[in-house]
Amino acid sequence: MNSSPPDAERASLADGVRFAFGTLTLLPVRVARWDRPAARRGMECAPLAGLVVGLAASAVGALLLVCGASALLAGVATVAVPAVLTRGLHLDGLADVADGLGSGKPAEEALRIMKRSDIGPFGVVTLVLVLLGQAAALASLYDRGWAVGAAGGAVAALVSRTALTLASREGVPAARSGGLGAAVAGTVPRSGALLVAGAVVVLAAASGLPGPGAALGAGAAAVLGLGAAELLLRHCVRRFGGVTGDVFGALAETAATAALVALTVL
Repeated sequence: MNSSPPDAERASLADGVRFAFGTLTLLPVRVARWDRPAARRGMECAPLAGLVVGLAASAVGALLLVCGASALLAGVATVAVPAVLTRGLHLDGLADVADGLGSGKPAEEALRIMKRSDIGPFGVVTLVLVLLGQAAALASLYDRGWAVGAAGGAVAALVSRTALTLASREGVPAARSGGLGAAVAGTVPRSGALLVAGAVVVLAAASGLPGPGAALGAGAAAVLGLGAAELLLRHCVRRFGGVTGDVFGALAETAATAALVALTVL
């Protein structure tokens, strides 16, 4: 028996690309459909949006380094560009999740804390540490050459959005009835999410990082980044009852940071 959805309920690859870029970046892309099939395609295409953002950030960082800027400045620029291209939504989500988890409150109250417009002490400390960690890791990579730093920035951005694909898989519930989390939660089949993640690990390994064992190290960094995001995802599901848009932002930043740290040491 064929369980595939009828043609009217399917979403095209173009629908998915528009959904991914329209929701995950500020690029002028109009989301034509806001339904579950489009959300599925969009989350499957999330790594593509990450790759575009990462390449743009890496281009700015590499250009600064070639023009004589320090590796630290190149690293800071590579961190800043994704924040601009996403309106800081992922960073905002990270801060909100830190406040929610740090509050120690029951799920409903923690979710209310996360919806507030202000940022609490847990959020501030988390943002500072994550941004410093990302900039320091990228500076270490740029110290080895513009190509190494650029490849590292691109890999981190790619891995960060792949974490969103995995978080949208079947079996992961939404914590609220509205918002981005509810729109995409459980839309991606487990097999599809794993296939996307596997392809991204292979792509990371083929990123062109120079040096002996670089391909293995880059692939391992991608796996570690996704693993760190998975640990946070499971903790958030236990604490909040599911995922929200803020949780997705926190997952993206966690995956990127873990991948960058791993790239500097592997």
